[in-house]
Amino acid sequence: MNHINHDLPISGQLKAAVPMLIDVLLISAATFLAALLQMEFNFADLHRYLLNLVIFCGAECIVYAVAYFACRMHLILWHYASGIDYIKMCVITAFSFLITFAFCTALNSGTDNFLPLSVYPIGLCLSVLFQIAYRGVLREIYVYKHKREERSSIVNDGNILVIGGGQGGYILLQDVLNNPSMQDCTVRCVIDNNPEKIGRKILGVPIVGSFDKLEEAVKSYEINTIILAIPSLDLEKRTAILRRCSKTGCVLKCLPSLTEQAENITSKDVRKVNINDLLGREPIKLDLTVMKESLEGKTVLVTGGGGSIGSELCRQIASCAPGKLIIFDIYENNAYDIQNELKRNCPEVSVVTLIGSVRDVSRVNSVFETYRPEYVFHAAAHKHVPLMEDSPLEAIKNNVFGTFNVVAAADHYGVKRFVQVSTDKAVNPTNVMGATKRICEMIVQYYNRYSTTEYVAVRFGNVLGSNGSVIPLFEKQIAEGGPVTVTDPRITRYFMTIPEAVSLILTASAFAKGGEIFVLDMGKPVRILEMAENMIRLSGKEPYRDIDITFTGLRSGEKLYEELLMSEEGMTRTQNKLIYIGKALDFDDKTFISDLHTLEYLIRDENADVRSFIRKLVPGYHEPDLSAPEETDTAEVPVL
Repeated sequence: MNHINHDLPISGQLKAAVPMLIDVLLISAATFLAALLQMEFNFADLHRYLLNLVIFCGAECIVYAVAYFACRMHLILWHYASGIDYIKMCVITAFSFLITFAFCTALNSGTDNFLPLSVYPIGLCLSVLFQIAYRGVLREIYVYKHKREERSSIVNDGNILVIGGGQGGYILLQDVLNNPSMQDCTVRCVIDNNPEKIGRKILGVPIVGSFDKLEEAVKSYEINTIILAIPSLDLEKRTAILRRCSKTGCVLKCLPSLTEQAENITSKDVRKVNINDLLGREPIKLDLTVMKESLEGKTVLVTGGGGSIGSELCRQIASCAPGKLIIFDIYENNAYDIQNELKRNCPEVSVVTLIGSVRDVSRVNSVFETYRPEYVFHAAAHKHVPLMEDSPLEAIKNNVFGTFNVVAAADHYGVKRFVQVSTDKAVNPTNVMGATKRICEMIVQYYNRYSTTEYVAVRFGNVLGSNGSVIPLFEKQIAEGGPVTVTDPRITRYFMTIPEAVSLILTASAFAKGGEIFVLDMGKPVRILEMAENMIRLSGKEPYRDIDITFTGLRSGEKLYEELLMSEEGMTRTQNKLIYIGKALDFDDKTFISDLHTLEYLIRDENADVRSFIRKLVPGYHEPDLSAPEETDTAEVPVL
């Protein structure tokens, strides 16, 4: 059996011996001082005992050094030392005095120059005092030196009000009060709705009232920061509290919820409310066990593997222990980044990174012929709505015919399962990008009718924090001092986090039998204006006062609200209650393929207006509806 070697290297042992060397100097100084005190600083008397004093100090230092290393005291980091460590140090010092006293007593037996007995207890007390004082000074120097580096997320928040006098609040208070790196923080009061706690104290901090007293407490105690310390709160109650707190003008922070937190929480877990909290619902966690079983040992291809969705697909697929993971992307910088990340974090996974475009049919076929993937996740696409309105031919070339190339190769080379990454903008599309993604779904459905490969599409809403999404744009505008631009005050969108979107894709692929369009239950859509206001508050500013919000008008092809299913598709729940299947719409296969050939011919002319033909190919393609969605269809977003 292999044993861990707990011994320090030679250089480390020499460095760790420095406190011991200082100790022996302090012990010697303490013994000499004790002798001087006993002799009332009469140096003539001291000279009489000088030889014995030197012998005693030398012997004592040798005994102390041996005991110090024997008890492994050199392994202690004294700026993190506990009370037990200090007790051990005191015991070793006392032991050294006793052993040395016995030795010197025997050595000086029958002589008259033996040190006065009172020197020894005084010397022992002074030695212990000097050692403790020295380590206390070291600790203070260390704290001062590293204070800025070690501060938790709530340092410099000034006066703090904690909401919650339960276990979460207690742990937070205990850590703040006992942590020397948080000296700039003061927890002034606690709010709790339990009437039995009001008027009492937690670790000396008063519980000043129920939540109704929030504004009064903020004003009375000059609160700068409010920390929500009730991890067990459900989203609805959490939202209501955040909404009330936002009106105080304080910085808002919280302990992680029970679904987020690790086994033990401290003040270091306190975090600002982040973009995931802007969902207006609890993050969705899907069980990927079945997916892991199906992908383990398999060859998996991810097109667009360097993008926001594609790179997260690669991360989660790598965690499923595939036999080989192939990253295929046109943009080499992103592909290079995710390749290095996977090699660093998942060295056991064989990762192949290939550069190429899905529009290049020869390159696509070469990849499939060489690596013979068993699973394909097709995430490569142009997705920016306004840009695709200005360059519709590029959207068609990349999204429609790029997808066709990959789908056809999957059929020809016997791929087991093909997953098309789609979007809610494919439902009754009002823009070229959405229409092209709907055509991609139709291509997948067409091939599924004739191929042994199982083809499915996964449809979801906007992804928080993805490239080109509204969140990075708002963050940049806020950092620049505003204004934050919102197209229309009524506009709403469904939102997911990147891990949620990818979990849906992987889980849906495990459920697939072929031909389905999978949809995640994403709750209610979020009003973009409220999201912008929230993000301004998260930055410590006040909307319309510190940072303005301007309305630019809907962009070409943009909807006020998105849909997830066409009315004809219907909705069937899967064994996972969060995932639904849309019924595949019927269309004439011959007409569809004929229209694709016509479209392929049309895009050869760079000046061709293909929109009218797309309307023929995608019957649901229409001008955007500018009527506002019903108020009840909008999620209660936390106002922060």
